Amino acid sequence: MTLSHTHRTIDAIWRMESAKLIAGLTRMVRDVGLAEDLAQDALLIALERWPETGIPDKPGAWLMTTAKRRAIDLIRRTKLRDEKYAEIARHTDLFTEEDVDRALDGEIEDDLLRLIFMTCHPVLSQDARVALTLRLLCGLTTDEIARSFLVAESTIAQRIVRAKRTLSAEKVPYEMPAGEELQERLSAVLEVIYLMFNEGYSATSGDNWIRPLLCQEALRLGRILAEIIPHEPEVHGLVALMEIQSSRLKTRVSATGEPVLLMDQNRARWDRLLIRRGLAALERCQKLGRPLGPYSLQAAITACHAQAPTAAETDWIRIAALYEALSRASPSPIVELNRAVAISMAFGPAFGLQIVDELGTEPSLKEYHLLPSVRGDLLVKLGRFEEARAEFERAASMTRNLREQKLLLNRAAECESEASN
Repeated sequence: MTLSHTHRTIDAIWRMESAKLIAGLTRMVRDVGLAEDLAQDALLIALERWPETGIPDKPGAWLMTTAKRRAIDLIRRTKLRDEKYAEIARHTDLFTEEDVDRALDGEIEDDLLRLIFMTCHPVLSQDARVALTLRLLCGLTTDEIARSFLVAESTIAQRIVRAKRTLSAEKVPYEMPAGEELQERLSAVLEVIYLMFNEGYSATSGDNWIRPLLCQEALRLGRILAEIIPHEPEVHGLVALMEIQSSRLKTRVSATGEPVLLMDQNRARWDRLLIRRGLAALERCQKLGRPLGPYSLQAAITACHAQAPTAAETDWIRIAALYEALSRASPSPIVELNRAVAISMAFGPAFGLQIVDELGTEPSLKEYHLLPSVRGDLLVKLGRFEEARAEFERAASMTRNLREQKLLLNRAAECESEASN
């Protein structure tokens, strides 16, 4: 195995294991900033050693064992209270590779959920909670999170640093809250799980368009929440949304990893079990008798796609109406862009293009690659191929995902060919 290949493998392992490491270490040291530092130290040691020794059979357990030893060393060096040292050191014999691996397998779901509720504590602002949790759970860089928020990278970096300091200073407990305290954190927790799923469904950057394990982790956390809080409609709405969208994961990429757009997917390969689970979750949400919220409305939209036997039979008029309701419940430029797509499918590309052009001056969409991508698609349908080519090229220059970039450049080349005919 070459050095570069080993480093790519370690990077993939880190993306899968980092959230588990940080959650487990936070349980031990009760400081999320320190837990992240310890996990990063373990990663650096792996980068130094594994190219020479080979990747261990249980890399997650190896990383946890290494980070645990670093925690004990740190406590010795900084002379923390004897009581805290004894609390951690007492359990040293539990953390062999085999035992750590088994412990993580049994407790990871609770650890991750506790970590989310900890970092979504109201002592932090909503934006800081979400940014910090995306950093810890998804392993996203500050740049990737900034693109999700449509703000400057420096802004996100400052939020994350301040958030970790605040959690430490306020001694926020690492636990699942109850009652009103749980309720007041729920909105931020749902947003975190939703963004975590979205990063898996359409990766911000890298060589792969999807990260299925991240989707599975988000869906599992959503299912746990639905058991804990069965009378909250938006929890069921979010679970429904993730279940139905997960049903398409196998068809979102080709055998070679190239992106496959929704209208081109083989619907016979959609996972019918996940669709049934999603529809059942949506029904539970609706039976609670409250107006549909943002996640429930998005789930209803995905249900329209799931229930259409073919792309041509999609009920775009209903989808456009649902996007109209979503734009009122949760107004945002991105919702408006999605509404434009639905309007174009229901009533013609010219109507959709009018909405998209109005969004062209929206500051938050200045670096959002899907705006020129959608505009290019609408221009193709109107036969304006030269303009469409320019839009696809602009979108390709803005995305950080290599698979998506290739797709957009291919579409630009197709437009150039059509324009020359």
